[in-house]
Amino acid sequence: MTDPDSRPSPAVGDPVGGPEGSANPLRDPRDRRLPRIAGPSGLVIFGVTGDLSKKKLIPAVYDLANRGLLPPGFSLIGFGRRRWTHSEFAEFAREHARERCRTPFREDVWEQLAAGLRFVTGTFDDDEGFDHLAEQLTALEVDRGTAGNYAFYLSVPPDDFPTVCRHLDRTGCTRAVDGSWRRVVIEKPFGHDLASARELNAVVGAVFPEDSVFRIDHYLGKETVQNILALRFANQLFEPVWNANHVDHVQITMAEDIGLGGRAGYYDGIGAARDVIQNHLIQLMALVAMEEPTDFSAAALRAEKTKVLESTSLALPISETAARGQYSGGWQGSEQVVGLKDEDGYDPSSTTETYAAITLEVHNRRWAGVPFYLRTGKRLGRRVTEIAVVFRRAPHLPFDATMTQELGQNALVIRVQPDEGVTLRFGSKVPGTAMEVRDVNMDFAYGEAFTESSPEAYERLILDVLLGEPSLFPVSREVELSWMLLDPVLDEWSAGGTPEQYQAGTWGPRGADEILTRSGRAWRRP
Repeated sequence: MTDPDSRPSPAVGDPVGGPEGSANPLRDPRDRRLPRIAGPSGLVIFGVTGDLSKKKLIPAVYDLANRGLLPPGFSLIGFGRRRWTHSEFAEFAREHARERCRTPFREDVWEQLAAGLRFVTGTFDDDEGFDHLAEQLTALEVDRGTAGNYAFYLSVPPDDFPTVCRHLDRTGCTRAVDGSWRRVVIEKPFGHDLASARELNAVVGAVFPEDSVFRIDHYLGKETVQNILALRFANQLFEPVWNANHVDHVQITMAEDIGLGGRAGYYDGIGAARDVIQNHLIQLMALVAMEEPTDFSAAALRAEKTKVLESTSLALPISETAARGQYSGGWQGSEQVVGLKDEDGYDPSSTTETYAAITLEVHNRRWAGVPFYLRTGKRLGRRVTEIAVVFRRAPHLPFDATMTQELGQNALVIRVQPDEGVTLRFGSKVPGTAMEVRDVNMDFAYGEAFTESSPEAYERLILDVLLGEPSLFPVSREVELSWMLLDPVLDEWSAGGTPEQYQAGTWGPRGADEILTRSGRAWRRP
């Protein structure tokens, strides 16, 4: 899914960041089997002491270094309130890299990476801190050979984006000179509705051009999600039936078995629809429904995703095609858990949902009449993310009802997490003298089919930022289209009523089941 360009990509062992013509002359530039290595560069993380940085970003940077995908002079700069020295920050980073890295922790790799670690003390409203940051970036060009190439990762609340961008602009940190680049990485949520998303895009766009803005959706970095395109377009088997003539409906599920815990205060006012459906699930729907791109360049992929989102609308009436809920106390596995209203720090009168389901329709020839059901929730039966393409029933003309009473609908299920793979469900005769047809599964698992483990999503996404590969990052138009789909649901929910209660450990409220039962369908049990 990388963006082919006219320049040969450096392979392992190639000179990195050198002049044109220094790449391996024996390698075909069209050959994408060997990974591309980031050129001279640095990464600045705002909010470096937060959970995302500790659990995902720092370990991902180490794993990239351990796989040989970062340049020798790569620099990681942390910005935060702590009054740390560079060595104290390095010890902090080492602790979290060692604890959560995916690849084996090697001291020699860490020592080389640690030589480029720097820490800048400051707050977001502090001129002095940003002035010091600008000085550090200039110094690293000489000390580490970063060539003035920096990505700024805003792992901070969206309310702080304008302040950080303004300071970066004031200090000249956003200005690329002499062929260098400056990029910004924005973590979700991208606003809380269409108006705020447009305002946020305007704020960031005033400082960084659109092609330098990378909006992180870590789901798009998962190998299984990227495999949707390979599954559809590299195989003749599926494309002929990937349409309304054969597909009955599509279900996209992201279920969590955990509650809010200590995040109750943060989550109140956001809710499941904003947190998951607006970005993750609508992006997955776009990949399932999009037309075949002319190539895997960023422009071609984004164009097809945008076209399908522009053709998508909410199924109406919303009262019958969407549902929301809040979990109550119950049993999660063998553990008894409290309900949302009893979580520490949560307002018992809050109407913020922990479960949300919506129905979308795509108005084009391929998908006319095929509903797309999107659902997400906390404290559900198990942790799973999957896409189920459910096919129409066969006429069953040669069979009587008793022969096929245990036969369901054929389905292609793409498991995004945790057991990454693909399952094909179809009917097969039960051994014996009678003609009895029952569902069976044909299963492909990443862990069994390949000799290497899938990289963490943040590894792929951080590397793509450093390479300037925007294929996996939504553009502002995609973000706005997603909010256009979700805003009417949020408006109706905010106008009145309360979320329906559902017991922890179950699969959601009764209202969500009724969305499908009205049309004779049912939710899959993952």
